[in-house]
Amino acid sequence: MTTMSLRLGRGWQRSRRLLPWLAAATVLAACSGPGADVPAPTNSPVAAGKLNSVAVVTHGSPGDAFWNVVKNGAEAAAKDLGVRVEYNSAGDPGQQAKLIDNAVAQGVDGLVVSMANPDALRPSIEKAVTAGIPVVTINSGENESVKYGAIGHVGQSESLAGQAAGKRLADAKKTKLLCVIHEAGNIGATQRCDGATKAFGNGTTLQVDINNPTDAQSRIKGALEADKTIDAVLTLNSQVAARAVDGVKESQSGATVATFDLNTDVVEAIRAGKLLFAVDQQQYEQGYLPVVLLQAYRTNLNTVGGGAPVQTGPAFVDKDNVDAVAALVAQGTR
Repeated sequence: MTTMSLRLGRGWQRSRRLLPWLAAATVLAACSGPGADVPAPTNSPVAAGKLNSVAVVTHGSPGDAFWNVVKNGAEAAAKDLGVRVEYNSAGDPGQQAKLIDNAVAQGVDGLVVSMANPDALRPSIEKAVTAGIPVVTINSGENESVKYGAIGHVGQSESLAGQAAGKRLADAKKTKLLCVIHEAGNIGATQRCDGATKAFGNGTTLQVDINNPTDAQSRIKGALEADKTIDAVLTLNSQVAARAVDGVKESQSGATVATFDLNTDVVEAIRAGKLLFAVDQQQYEQGYLPVVLLQAYRTNLNTVGGGAPVQTGPAFVDKDNVDAVAALVAQGTR
């Protein structure tokens, strides 16, 4: 678990330069998506006030490069807006719920939560809403966001992103897909694989544990050795991607590997031709934009999207644009 706390001054006056971010978010949220026909929740505070503190509680694993970028985004927003942000994470949904409860008990002014396991978090999120704390959900759980009383959701539609990835692999003339799920019970991971299989047409899934990378590589190798017709592997996490590349090599398979998410290893693998592409959900925005939305809500009672999610992806990184993105990955913003 990591904790980050920033205390800076000046508040909303400094945030005026953030208006382009909010305008961009409004355009993105106008896209159709789950919840688009559902009115925004009406849990406004009695009067506008000031945003002083925000708790960000995610399901990220310690040291996960993806969630480090989310944290960097939240940290940058805290600096730009002059608010205090505390970041905590727990891979276990029960522990994540306790972190949310702790934030509510501390009386934070806003809450940002990722919902990989929505059912486990519902009581804690609804407790925050009942307490008058505005909630923005991120990353996973977009279908449940409005139901639980959140004022908005920032993330990538996992089903649509999966379909886009599956279509790209099908367009590459691949015929059988292995989709690797790295977190049991993660609704977003399941949605990605379901979407990819739907668009691709012929696929199977493999469950591995992101916290046991050696075993993950062994399982991928074993799946490829057991079924020689598999010629495409899609991983859902940048750290697992490297294990898939090694698993393909060890199994002497000719399968093409693609992945979700970026890190420096993924960038180098794309450059070397070992990965076809990476689906980039631009998770820096998933840390940054929720703090902007909470600031606008607390100070001016503004909401964005009318119940539809603010989409941060999918974008794609491949051999054509990897060099342009590489420096941004290295600095921790992509």
